[in-house]
Amino acid sequence: MKKTIRSLTPILLVLVSLAMLSFMAKDTVTLRLKPQEGKTYTINTKSNMMMTMKVQGQSMTQSQIMEMRQTFTVQSATDAQSVMVTEIEAVKMSASQMGMTFEYDSEHPEKTSPMLAGQTKEMEKVLKKPATVTYDALGHLVGDSVTLEMNQLGSVISQLPEQELSVGSKWDFNKVQNVNGTMVSMNMEYTVTNISKKSIELSVNGSTESKDVTGTHNGTVSIDPKTGLVTSSNIKMNLSMTVNEQGLSIPVTMTGTTTTTLK
Repeated sequence: MKKTIRSLTPILLVLVSLAMLSFMAKDTVTLRLKPQEGKTYTINTKSNMMMTMKVQGQSMTQSQIMEMRQTFTVQSATDAQSVMVTEIEAVKMSASQMGMTFEYDSEHPEKTSPMLAGQTKEMEKVLKKPATVTYDALGHLVGDSVTLEMNQLGSVISQLPEQELSVGSKWDFNKVQNVNGTMVSMNMEYTVTNISKKSIELSVNGSTESKDVTGTHNGTVSIDPKTGLVTSSNIKMNLSMTVNEQGLSIPVTMTGTTTTTLK
């Protein structure tokens, strides 16, 4: 009996080691963008912002809540790239300043506050305008894919790292883009905080910088390991900028939170 136990011990150790390797393998993942072909996804985004301006020594505060709904349908999805047709379906906004509230709802335009008429006309130009976009497996736009105004695809399609990830892994995302004639640099760092079969949890820290704007971003993101899509996020931001109006340089600060869900 003792000989049998001694002979079994090395085998048991090997089996335990293999079991541990199998368990550890579940704690690593390689993220690639591959949404479900033929499926239509809906992005719901809600931003709650507070803006403070200092004009000739006096502070003015404005709060704003904006909700957007955007869809995209996956025409094709391969290991190399995904082709999607997307459009912004609806926008809803509410702004409060000096005791007054202004509202806009693209699905009920008759309720639009007259003071927002000019701003909402610009929004309506991009509503219900389908566009085709193509992304590669790492979440980069491919070829002549258009850049849509008010586009929310960037909130659910992140640029993914090439390497395999485990808890504690980090990667950077750096992008420079033209926003209303101003070049804006965005730098984000992602850190993996948890890995499961259903979700990859990340913490996010980053900064924004341009000629007149500086700011920070931090929050959490959840990614579906099967599709590489962000399923939910909660990002807080703090921005400082200078607005030039009628010969005055007006300091402006903006703080707020943006939440995104994908269905």
